[in-house]
Amino acid sequence: MYLCFDKISLVLLYFSHKIMSLYQTHILPNGIRIVHKQVSSSKIAHVGFVLDIGSRDEQTEQIGIAHFWEHMAFKGTQKRKAFHILNKLDVVGGDLNAYTTKEKICFYASVLTEHFEKAVDLLSDITFHSVFPEKEIEKERGVILEEMSMYLDDPVSAIQDHFDEVVFGDHPLGKNIAGTTQTVEGFSRADFVDFVRQNLHSERIVFSSVSNLPLAKVIRMAEKYLLDLPKYESVQSRLPFQIYKPQVLEATKPITQAHCLIGCPAYPLKHPNRLAFYLLTNLLGGSAMNSRLNMSLREKYGLVYSIEANYTTFVDTALFSIYFGTDPKTLDRCIELTMKELAKIRTEKLSLLQLQRTKQQLRGQMAMSEEHKLNEMLMMGKAMLDMGEIETLEQCFAELEEITPEQIQTIADEILQADQLSRLVYLPSE
Repeated sequence: MYLCFDKISLVLLYFSHKIMSLYQTHILPNGIRIVHKQVSSSKIAHVGFVLDIGSRDEQTEQIGIAHFWEHMAFKGTQKRKAFHILNKLDVVGGDLNAYTTKEKICFYASVLTEHFEKAVDLLSDITFHSVFPEKEIEKERGVILEEMSMYLDDPVSAIQDHFDEVVFGDHPLGKNIAGTTQTVEGFSRADFVDFVRQNLHSERIVFSSVSNLPLAKVIRMAEKYLLDLPKYESVQSRLPFQIYKPQVLEATKPITQAHCLIGCPAYPLKHPNRLAFYLLTNLLGGSAMNSRLNMSLREKYGLVYSIEANYTTFVDTALFSIYFGTDPKTLDRCIELTMKELAKIRTEKLSLLQLQRTKQQLRGQMAMSEEHKLNEMLMMGKAMLDMGEIETLEQCFAELEEITPEQIQTIADEILQADQLSRLVYLPSE
């Protein structure tokens, strides 16, 4: 039910502001924005609220409260108890969910179009009218502590969260979204009320919808449940990330494989090199089996089951990372081969044919990602918050075509310098 959605599919996450072809917008008098795409062939309505609030907006004593709020939204409102919230869409075959990231909280649902109003009613209720019952806080506290333990028991998840801390240090981006045992155990109802009051801002809220309904009906439904809301104005501002110091760390865990992450900060959300660096990341370790790192470490040498490169952007910075798991005896060889591929992309310019094939592959991935309507709805909301607009697929393709081999090499040489890369390794304790 309560999905911590910090590691969404790389293609879908990166192109959150680029994959739409037709969309319509409207702004309510209180400042909340509506973005809608009408898909006449669909019988399913996907709808959600995307809030420009995340774990990086927490103060030191609040670490984990955004994620906890996401959980508590399902635990009671001014007119519904937890059972009624969980039951309202389930009984009509719908799906209700939520996620928290470093910069976003989202509450969303998928239902048959005939139940669209039920979804809007429920989502607006849990997003804006939660009452955070003390009894439910105590119960959910235990659930979240179990969720934290589950992630800690999974070395793939644990090392990802740990690597955020390695790269971003004491900055809010370096903190675990779920929080710490100490902070989670200390939250009270007043803490949730204060966090919502400090961060909720009407102009940083988007109501996003994909369905076969016309925009006029979507607006009518939104107005019915949102017009009475006040014009929220937050008092918080985000602390920019500025200081990075590369680190190489090792830790022992009760595991059988060695797990390794290599990476560094990269271009932020609106940087002009963002698309080119994403193309470079996809070439190195994207989802395709023919990525350079996969062809080397898995296909040529058989040293890993999988290896991936990721590029996650934020408003003021980003995180580039490469992850793999391997036998402890082959760890050094895997690191050597990975660094060899990074050096190669820095020193050897792509041929025009290589670059064209890379672009063609990415175009196909982008087009396929647009087919998933739920993710499309979520990304529409994120796009409006981050960029204020949504580019068409054709516009993105045109931008992609402008990238040159020289640009790729220059970017690789700027970001992927060996002495600027951090590394975190988990080794078996025995």
